[in-house]
Order: sequence, then structure tokens, then C-alpha cells
Amino acid sequence: MSWREYITVDAAVYHDKACIRGTRVMASVILDNLAAGTSIDELLKSYPSLSRESVLAAMAYAAELARDRTVDLTPSGSA
Repeated sequence: MSWREYITVDAAVYHDKACIRGTRVMASVILDNLAAGTSIDELLKSYPSLSRESVLAAMAYAAELARDRTVDLTPSGSA
């Protein structure tokens, strides 16, 4: 499975945010829910337009972004 089959960016759909193809569900919403401890099964119940494969694709998309980008990890107030 390639995440590219499931993730799309379309200005007409959600302001150039990565979404699951054919939905208005942003990849970041899926990832935020997973990070908060929501199970894949719970996500699928909350977002019936998603499939297990599309949730896994969002995770694969995030993994690829993490390989290619960094975030400043300096604690707030430090420098």
C-alpha cells in the first residue's frame, strides 16, 4: 500500500491541507486522534468515510514527513 493512493491535497476541498481522498477528513485529524489514544476502530466508527487502509496511509504519510523534516525541539523559554 502506498499512502499516495489515499492522501490528496486539493485547494477546493480543504484549503491545501492533506486529506483522505474522496473525503474532507484531514490527515492531521486522524493523527491527532491516534496520538490522543483513539483506536483505529473508534476512528472508523466516528468517520464512516474512512477505511482501515486510509488510516494506515495517514500514518505512513506522517512517517515520511518525519523523515524529511525537523521541528525545533528547543524548550519554550530556552535559547
